[in-house]
Amino acid sequence: MEEDPIYTKDGTVDMHNNPAVKSKTGNWKACPFIIGNECCERLAYYGMSTNLVVYLKTRLHQGNATAANNVTNWSGTCCITPLIGAFIADAYMGRYWTIASFSVVYVFGMTLLTMSASIRGLRPPCNNGVCHPKKAQSEVFFLALYLIALGTGGIKPCVSSFGADQFDENDEYEKRKKSSFFNWFYLSINIGALIACSVLVWIQTNVSWGWGFGIPAVTMAIAIVSFFSGTRLYRHQKPGGSPLTRIFQVVVASFRKFNVKVPSDKFPLYENAKEESAIQGSRKIDHTEEFRFFDKAAVVTETDNIKGVVDPWRLCTVTQVEELKVVVRLLPIWASGIVFATVYSQMGTMFVLQGSTMDLHMGKHFEIPAATLSIFDIISVIFWVPVYDRFIVPVARRYTGHDRGFTQLQRMGIGLVISIFSMLSAGILELVRLRMVKEHNYYDLEHLPMSIFWQVPQYFLVGLAEVFNFIGQLEFFYDQAPDAMRSMCSALSLTTGAAGNYLSTVLVTIVTTISTKGGKVGWIPNNLNQGHLDYFFWLLAVLSLLNFAVYLLIARWYTYKRPKGAVRL
Repeated sequence: MEEDPIYTKDGTVDMHNNPAVKSKTGNWKACPFIIGNECCERLAYYGMSTNLVVYLKTRLHQGNATAANNVTNWSGTCCITPLIGAFIADAYMGRYWTIASFSVVYVFGMTLLTMSASIRGLRPPCNNGVCHPKKAQSEVFFLALYLIALGTGGIKPCVSSFGADQFDENDEYEKRKKSSFFNWFYLSINIGALIACSVLVWIQTNVSWGWGFGIPAVTMAIAIVSFFSGTRLYRHQKPGGSPLTRIFQVVVASFRKFNVKVPSDKFPLYENAKEESAIQGSRKIDHTEEFRFFDKAAVVTETDNIKGVVDPWRLCTVTQVEELKVVVRLLPIWASGIVFATVYSQMGTMFVLQGSTMDLHMGKHFEIPAATLSIFDIISVIFWVPVYDRFIVPVARRYTGHDRGFTQLQRMGIGLVISIFSMLSAGILELVRLRMVKEHNYYDLEHLPMSIFWQVPQYFLVGLAEVFNFIGQLEFFYDQAPDAMRSMCSALSLTTGAAGNYLSTVLVTIVTTISTKGGKVGWIPNNLNQGHLDYFFWLLAVLSLLNFAVYLLIARWYTYKRPKGAVRL
């Protein structure tokens, strides 16, 4: 006789919208398809973005500061568009169909980018190594770039959350596995990036940009195939309706009851009488004491018709109020990641520009592109992820007693500290490089007799910082998000990258404006041998130290979410 199937307890459903059976769906058996998709998608993304600053300089004839700002602006947009994809996923389409739909836009953008670099008429004409792009050619190139930014907006906030959805939140055994999923998910990102930063950067530099962009386009198509291959195994969280509407309802209801006094006891506050939450796909959230002004939205007054149809713009459940409180509590943690993201963005800009002034030879005859050095950031992540998961966590668990070794906030804080040392390392290297320039009068020398491999420590430190901060942030924002707002909160965490890139642009602009006053060459001139790039790295190190001090205060203040009850299907 066949045993009755055991269903998940977190409200997930299968592809036919039936409750998900544990033995047939989700868990690690579904994850290879999601991880494979992410690996290929990130290979495509980094395959066209890692060397982008070089393409802008050599093919679109842009200066150092302009090229660096265009890269950081585009990278920032890639971190803003996830808010669009996340809203659509949480409110209407669900994560699965959002990923599928936006992937089509992504592939179209990659195809147009390949055409702009390979087809005569779209490709900028070059004479004696100097290119002269027409306005229309630049416009087509940037159109392709921003189509990719839109496409990635539907994938980035959903794919990590969709992977985490495969583990039952209410099953302690599966919940422990979910923590490991984020580590291995991030590892897959870096395996894709490893191939992109080595093989594809070399192809772009030594074969052609057409091939260098064409291969990532094909890889993105493979990513879609990988994703659809696991369809029958996936667990799906139902979309819970517009999270923004629910947030605005709490705000409006709170102000409507501005003069209403909040009771000292939480029990009179309005909540759905059933065990399930009133929000589809979500559990109830226990009441917390912070931000009590918003509790006014859950205070029942004489005008509220709680026995009939409740007007959500006048009366909200405690869970709905707590959703808003969770988001408000996340915002300071989000803000503390901006400076770290600024440090991280230097790998695609200032690290590359610094490396391009050094000896690019590996052996006597083989010359590597400066952007290839980012491979050591990736190698660092690939090395440290299994070390962290298999060794550091068990050792830390013995001392802290915490199931994950460190709390998510502790993990993120360690990453912030390591990032300070990465900037110190970059600054010290630049100081030594400029001293060599001064001592030997190398001001007009294109490549100094100083190996680019001296940059390895700063890349390696950034990679180690990522393992602690970025992965911790992914897990933290998924865990702390209300059940029906997980894509939105994942997108919120990604926008630290946008804010970090934009902050980098602002800093470069301010530094360039101030340091070039009075006819001076400035900190970041086109000829870095005449500038002071080290000052820029010192500036980032100081900002990172101040940011960490503020983060400690924020982390001590933070209150973790307390979910309870069953999920409404």
